[in-house]
Amino acid sequence: MNSESNLVRSLDLRGQIISQAVVDALLPRAEFDIDDALEAIKPLLADVKAHGLLALQAAAQKFDQVDPNPIQVSAQELTTALDELSPKLRAALEVAIERVRAVALANLPLETSTNVAKNALIRQRWQPIDAVGLYVPGGKAVYPSSVVMNVVPAQVAGVKQIVLCSPPQKAFGGRPHPVVLAAAALLGIERVFNIGGPAAIAAMAFGIAELGLEPVSLITGPGNAYVAAAKRVVRSRVGIDSEAGPTEIMILADKQANARFIAADLISQAEHDEHAAAVLVTPSATLMAQVQTELTAQVAGSANETRIRAALSARQSAIVLVDDVDAAITVANCYATEHLELQLADNEAALEQISNAGAIFIGDHSPVSLGDYLAGSNHVLPTSGHAKFSSALGVHTFLRPQQVISYDRDALSEVATSLIALANAEALDAHGEAVAKRFE
Repeated sequence: MNSESNLVRSLDLRGQIISQAVVDALLPRAEFDIDDALEAIKPLLADVKAHGLLALQAAAQKFDQVDPNPIQVSAQELTTALDELSPKLRAALEVAIERVRAVALANLPLETSTNVAKNALIRQRWQPIDAVGLYVPGGKAVYPSSVVMNVVPAQVAGVKQIVLCSPPQKAFGGRPHPVVLAAAALLGIERVFNIGGPAAIAAMAFGIAELGLEPVSLITGPGNAYVAAAKRVVRSRVGIDSEAGPTEIMILADKQANARFIAADLISQAEHDEHAAAVLVTPSATLMAQVQTELTAQVAGSANETRIRAALSARQSAIVLVDDVDAAITVANCYATEHLELQLADNEAALEQISNAGAIFIGDHSPVSLGDYLAGSNHVLPTSGHAKFSSALGVHTFLRPQQVISYDRDALSEVATSLIALANAEALDAHGEAVAKRFE
């Protein structure tokens, strides 16, 4: 069903049994070998660990062609960036902050308390992580929205120490983008560092003594494949949110859906990156043809046309024709996309069957770009199929459940015989003795 005039390849799965193997084979992600990235960045990470500030300065000069000094952004620089922020953009950021904070507060987990027997109490409390490092990328775009998405849930969780790293921008005199700095200032973040890419991940993981930057316990935030590779290297010593890959959108739609809206949403994610995946799954051949026509019309002359065309025409993007909505849902669950849109006659029925997706957008007027900025949901989401086992960044990311055990003598006595029996069965006699001695 492919046509040279179509911007996106068409894939006909009608009559096929949809399986994980079929989806993996026919809807591959963009080609990138993270092992290559790992080998490329390991020397840089080792250099930052060994030489601290000197390594950061050298990395900025080599990769960004700038002098990054002073690497710590001053309070005056943050204040100036906020003062110079346009009122319209400041108002937009304030709305985003308000909505993300409302959702984070609503999702704070509650402490539980369980009496498993008289005076035998197990409490589970939630403790914020002491220190976190937040990464806000640069590159093809500026991401003040990522400042909001990372900082707000960390603040709601009660994290005491928050540091933020963002790469130097040649266009701004080797400083982080001023809108990123303004967003940080708006949120009261005082420790901001002019460091980008894998070097930033290493700096936050290992600490930089010359900057008074202590190692953090958790690193979050999106980035390119080299940032993802750096996170993989350091996750043996710090927590990470995810190894984020290129952005993905999958739309499930039937014949009643609006082809114009669908095309616009596919394009909105394709403009992020040449490796972005944009996929429509539909049982309607008519809708498929309409969307192809809309894509051609809407992409022509768009601001990021070259990047969009590269993403839409690549192997990771497709319009998939299936037998029915149930088959479309099976494709979605196997693919486990970062962003899933449902534009179906019965979205709620479909939602009940969806198990794997980073975030789900329901109906004609819930585009993915709403989630990127102002929905109140978080746009730091699992990619590359990781939605099968992980979730969006949220207040929970910055909290740890701790169990607190409190037994009195009678409560311990009640289980002493059973505990000793289990300890002896495992040949751990001292475990049993630790209980028995309390009753001698």
